[in-house]
Amino acid sequence: MKIDFTPRELGYHFPAEFALQRAMWLSWPHKEASWPGKLNSVYHPYCEFILRVADHQQVCINVADQRMQDFAKDKILKCRYALSIGDVSHLLDNIIFYHHPTNDAWCRDHGPAFVINQESKSKAIIDWRYNAWGDKYPPYDLDDVIPSLIGQKMGLAVFHPGIVMEGGSVDFNGKGTLLTTSACLLNKNRNPHLSQYEIEQYLIEFYGVEKILWLDEGIVGDDTDGHIDDITRFVNEDTVVTVIEHNKEDENYHLLKENLKVLKKMRLQDDKQINIVELPMPSPVIYEDQRLPASYANFYISNQNVIVPTFRDDKNDSDALDILQECFPERIVIGIDSVDIIWGLGSFHCLSQQEPMV
Repeated sequence: MKIDFTPRELGYHFPAEFALQRAMWLSWPHKEASWPGKLNSVYHPYCEFILRVADHQQVCINVADQRMQDFAKDKILKCRYALSIGDVSHLLDNIIFYHHPTNDAWCRDHGPAFVINQESKSKAIIDWRYNAWGDKYPPYDLDDVIPSLIGQKMGLAVFHPGIVMEGGSVDFNGKGTLLTTSACLLNKNRNPHLSQYEIEQYLIEFYGVEKILWLDEGIVGDDTDGHIDDITRFVNEDTVVTVIEHNKEDENYHLLKENLKVLKKMRLQDDKQINIVELPMPSPVIYEDQRLPASYANFYISNQNVIVPTFRDDKNDSDALDILQECFPERIVIGIDSVDIIWGLGSFHCLSQQEPMV
């Protein structure tokens, strides 16, 4: 780790997603291979996602050029008129485009990891290396430089740890605890030269955390090798929601039961037990004979809303939204149909990255 001073040493930390945000960052979907035969169907729910957040905070969108910006703006306006969401001028003022070309749309993983220093009221960016989940989907050269481009544009300091890390593989309570999975972070297709201890040191030094909690496997169909944002998420400093499967014949049943068992034994940075809220899984979403990684845990927390993927599963959709509304009493929980989006093997959390307020 050849860096003079790490973010932790300089007083920076990665806030929880439920902390106050300045903006949400996205990269406009344009890669047909990510949604074969469905790319056009993705735009309506994607634009609704944008509008639900732009109603009350800034949304920053990476696009390749002016042509893509005009296309995106047209799709957003058409969605707004169809849904009658908010005032047009107000919404457009809150949507800012940046001409940063990308290979793909998964901004949670290739986007900037913002850290803040509360004392100095400063913000910086961690630019982890990105290799498209173990070199599964090359090329990814454009995605890999997005954090530094944004840092340059915003005039922020940028730290380069030099190892692979994805935003969807980690979740934070904002008080020093980080949740992740061994299936992803210890996978040899990421950082084969590092031990678990060495990876933990990077997490501590660059995210400014104190305690690392390890779950094991991710859900079936997840091509990221088990991202935490499909299984267990912090909803406040000492509470997580974790998905469970009630059907004993389902492929996810035993692995999610094991995750729950491990969670119950875990302790936070202050040695307190974690409060656990169980969240159902949707019925299997299968398209072209492929089991897709549909999960209600892939929600995005904005300043006023919680945007939750739904899967045309009336009972489980409704139950999940009700449970999450209880977890976020000061926010409005909004379900948006994600059946087309999940064909890309991710949903709203995978597509986004929050920028905290400082």
